[in-house]
Parts: sequence; structure tokens; C-alpha cells
Amino acid sequence: MGRTLVQQEKQMTVESSTDASCHPPLGWKSIDWTATRGQVRRLQMRIAKAVQLGKHRRAQALQWLLTHSRAAKLLAVRQVTTNPGAKTPGVDNVLWRTDRQKLQAAENLKRHGYRAQPLRRIYIPKKNGKLRPLSIPSLHDRAMQALYALALAPVAETRADPHSYGFRQGRGCADALQHVFIVLSRRTSATEVLEGDIHACFDEISQPWLLTHVPMDKRVLRQWLTAGYWEKDQLFPTRAGTPQGGIASPILANLALDGMQEVVRQAAPQQADKVHFIRYADDFIVTGANRQILEQQVKPALTAFLAQRGLVLSEQKTVTTSIQQGFNFLGHTVRKFGDTLLIRPAKSSIQALRDKIRLCFQSALGLSQEALIRQLNPVLRGWANYYRNGAAKRTFVKLDHYVLRKVLGWTRRRHPHKPASWREHKYFSAAGPKWEFSVRIRKAGGESRVLSLYRMSSTRIERHIKVKKAANPYDPLYTDYFAKRRCFAWRVRSVRAKPASPQARRPESLDRTAAARPHPGASVSEA
Repeated sequence: MGRTLVQQEKQMTVESSTDASCHPPLGWKSIDWTATRGQVRRLQMRIAKAVQLGKHRRAQALQWLLTHSRAAKLLAVRQVTTNPGAKTPGVDNVLWRTDRQKLQAAENLKRHGYRAQPLRRIYIPKKNGKLRPLSIPSLHDRAMQALYALALAPVAETRADPHSYGFRQGRGCADALQHVFIVLSRRTSATEVLEGDIHACFDEISQPWLLTHVPMDKRVLRQWLTAGYWEKDQLFPTRAGTPQGGIASPILANLALDGMQEVVRQAAPQQADKVHFIRYADDFIVTGANRQILEQQVKPALTAFLAQRGLVLSEQKTVTTSIQQGFNFLGHTVRKFGDTLLIRPAKSSIQALRDKIRLCFQSALGLSQEALIRQLNPVLRGWANYYRNGAAKRTFVKLDHYVLRKVLGWTRRRHPHKPASWREHKYFSAAGPKWEFSVRIRKAGGESRVLSLYRMSSTRIERHIKVKKAANPYDPLYTDYFAKRRCFAWRVRSVRAKPASPQARRPESLDRTAAARPHPGASVSEA
């Protein structure tokens, strides 16, 4: 797709406000990133509008302008170098550390003569004990993927299924779970759920299908898909799939899976079927009034849809479950007790957190109290914030008890010959009468403050407000809507919950009654 295509389109001239190359920055730190993001954002909105109007040639021309603009190239390099994986090189062992290297990297992002390097293959453990292959591109290839992802994202977002929530801007797990609650919480809701999982989704997507249907530069896309990977000093070809670890891979996977919701709707069009589709990445659920609808109508339609893209459903993980028995989705257990639907942290997620906490304490015998608290607080706070939108209050209290037992064991191992009153005064008195595991620290300026261990039971239960299904972050009509949703208070509704028992503050309270499981009839507000 060359400049001739751009010249044929109306209003395709590059204005000075659209390309940062008109005023090249003197240094990396002198770049006005707000203006740079604004320039890219305006082009992305024009791409989304062209797709909405069905003007695909204009959308292609705007994509070409975006991928050749200096603003987008600078933003792509910034995205790669500020990512946590910026210190992980590819097969070329090249890292961009200095400002000069970053500016030069932006200048080198060119389509002409581009050839993707092979990927570096590593393996990371999965929850089931197996290993997941992870392919790491070079920094240059990552930046090229980030650049073209900026042009592809508006198209993917405009074409996306309304109830797809994975790897989409302004959407997340909380929206998917809230939609689950909406469709299953009523007395007349569906009673059966098809839990779907696509086997090796990223590794098995048909490359010919992607090259035919993905609306982007085919030459660049072919370079990514056929780059191959290095493993144990050998080069292996990639004949299927899009590599996990690439910046553009989630967008490509979403483009391949979009359309599943319409297939499900056509397979069971009757309102009495109570069929609803919810997808997050390659995990999805389909509700239905009975098992026959899901297994005889919906599942065959999904199997045929995926077969066109070289994908199959996992026979082991794709099952039909009664809502009274419950099912796991995104680390939560969704189950109905009578007419009450509860979404609680899954047992496997709780056990994974307990294992992580135990490992922290096992390796922390030589750490100071401050170092231990700084190591634990991000883990506890992050886990609590993820599960704060469900019925998790009692789980938080039980986990606080578990952490407290580990803290007391840690203090005993450090001071085996000291009495309990001495250990209590040393480790639990800095915060005053609150009796918290805390320490007084001093900042660089000499100012002192108290650093306390985070108590998960102090996390407020907040009901998440689901994003509107038609909301598009690249549509000017929803600019203010998404700006408001960036504020956490605007996305949640407070839920009155019983305060955590004061027994959780002292070690004498570690009785089995406080750690009892919630009774099956517990209401959402009570939990």
C-alpha cells in the first residue's frame, strides 16, 4: 500500500498537526508526549470513523499515514522501552538504554526493507504444571508491532463483539464478571452454562486466515507470522499461530475470534433459549435454558466457526455445568445458592495466594521488618483489589488470619528466646493501639512515618459498573465517557458490608469460628 493510494483519497494531505516530523525533537526528554499522543489519537479516531461508515479504502489510507508518522513511531518506541520487558532482549541481544538509541530506533521503524528476526523461545510454568511457550521478539520487532498495532486497534475495536472483554481498551475482567452477574442473577435466568476453552489458541490460529482477513499491511504481517524461533541453538519454522509475547498478538487473536457472539445468536435465536455469550480472550461462557440447546445447537456452531480459523475447543475444559453446581471463570467461582448468585474467589486462586505468601515468609528470615512488609503489601493489595468486586469479604478475613499466623511464626523464628510480650512490643506497637504489624521508618528528608502490613479485610467491597457494550474508545461520542471511567470511584457502587471482626487484630483470635466458610445462603451484601 503506497503513496498513490493516499493521493487518491480525499482529505488525505498530512497536516502539520498530524506528523511530529515537522518539528523533530532535540532530545528524547524534550518530547511533548501529550501532544504526540493527541496526534496519534486523532488519526485513530479518523480510522474508526472510516470503518464505521464502511469506507475501507479511506481506513487503509489513514492506517498508512499513521504507520509512517513520526509521532506514532516515537510513541511505539516509548511503549516498548517503558514496558517491564524492556530489559529482556531478543535473539540479537540488543537493548535501548540511552536517549540517542531510542531516537535512532524511532527513525529505523520503516516498512521498506523490513525483515523480522527469529523469536527467542522460553517456557513459563502454567497452573496445571505444564509449560507455556513464550516467544520473545527483538526490540525492533516489538516496536514495529507496537507501531502497526496503533493503526490496527481502532479497526479491531470497531469490529469487536459487544460482549468481548479481553485485551480491549477500557474493558477488563471486572466488566466480564459483572456481565455474568447480570445475566445469571435473576430468578428466571438460564440454569445451564457452557464453559468454553480454545485449545492452544495463540499457537494454532491459521496463518492463511490471518493473512486474508486481518486489515493491515500483508507484507509486514507475513514477516511476523513466519519469522521462526530459536530454541537450543536451532532455528525452527512457525507454520501456524501468532507468537505469545508479541505486542500485536492479542489484537490478532481478537480479530480471529470476533464473530463468535453472532454465531451463538444465530444458533439459538429464540429469547426463551436464554442464550448469552461472554468472552475474555480465549475463555468464554455461553448460558442456556437447558443442556440440549448448548450441546446440540451452540457447541456445533462454535466448532464450525473455529475450524475455519484452524482452532478447536479443548475437550478437557469445555463442559456444560449447572449454575447450582457452579463454575470457575477468570479466577472466580460463580454459583447460585437458591435464588442468590455469588461470585467468590476460586479455591485454586486462594491456594495460589497462600503458596505465594508462604514462599515469601520462607525466604524472609534474614529480611528486616520493613523489607518483609514492602514485599508482602503489593501482593496482598493487588489480590484484594482484583477480587473486591465480588463476595470476598469473608475470604479476606480468613486470609488475614493466615498472614497473621505466618507473621507470628516469623517473629518466633527471629527471636526464639524472647517472650511474646517483647515480640508484641517490638513488631506490633509502631501503629499505636491498632495492634498492626508495623514499623516506623524515616524518609530521606528526616520525616518519619509508620509502614504497616496491609490488611485485606480493610478492602471495601465495591460493585463494578459494567462498561456500555456499544462504547468505543476511538469514537468521539464516548471520549468523555471513558475519561470518567478512568476514575475508580466512577466505576463502582459501594456495598454496605459488615465490618471485619476486631478479633482479626490479635493472635488470640485465631479460632476456627472466625475462619469458618460462609454459609450457602449468605447474601452478596453480607459476603
